[in-house]
Amino acid sequence: MKYLFRLYQWLIAAPILLVVTILTAIVTVVGCLFSKSWGGYYPAKVWACIFCWLLFVRVKVKGREKINKKTSYVFVANHQGAFDIFSIYGFLGHNFRWMMRKGLTNIPVIGQACQIAGHILVDHSSAAALKKTMEDAEKRLADDMSLVVFPEGRRTDDGEMASFKSGAFRLAVEFNLPVVPIAINGSYRVMPRTTFNVTPGTITLTLHDPIMPGAEGHDQRKLMQQCYDTISQSLD
Repeated sequence: MKYLFRLYQWLIAAPILLVVTILTAIVTVVGCLFSKSWGGYYPAKVWACIFCWLLFVRVKVKGREKINKKTSYVFVANHQGAFDIFSIYGFLGHNFRWMMRKGLTNIPVIGQACQIAGHILVDHSSAAALKKTMEDAEKRLADDMSLVVFPEGRRTDDGEMASFKSGAFRLAVEFNLPVVPIAINGSYRVMPRTTFNVTPGTITLTLHDPIMPGAEGHDQRKLMQQCYDTISQSLD
């Protein structure tokens, strides 16, 4: 069965997903000409759902009732594998923009679509570039848009959660926005960073109660630690 699925993944699903990805990028670019709010989110949401459906990955969401679609949040999640992106994009149910590595813009068509959609491109090449990244993120938050950030910065190598970087929490404190910790379980088993092969399975997103900066004396450091602890305690 495993080898039959590999044949299906690479000979049937992969070509379909390649075409769907290119079409999604085109629809995103065109859609953003009329509405960045719509074009920058909904085409990619459908794309992510198709990825999961075609590769037999089921996504369960717990705690979605804790967030309000009309409220801006900074969502922070652990980063187990590539399917973290598909599961959050497809099933979070809240319009947002990513903070993503600038290197992803080098992918033809897709990179341009990400820029036009208004995702935040994180550039660590210099202090000036990093300052520009934070300024771009501040503009998105000022426009009442939510952000999703993987504060570990990269996918885990061994399934264990790494330490968090402070950028997302600094933004949350500066704009006094609620932070929603998201615990992702199962993505490492579906597709860790060491392979391009997918193992069908179930990914669970657990949304925790929003945490307000400043509440109970939360500063940036305490906010980051509470989110880390909250997510860590929810992992398998």
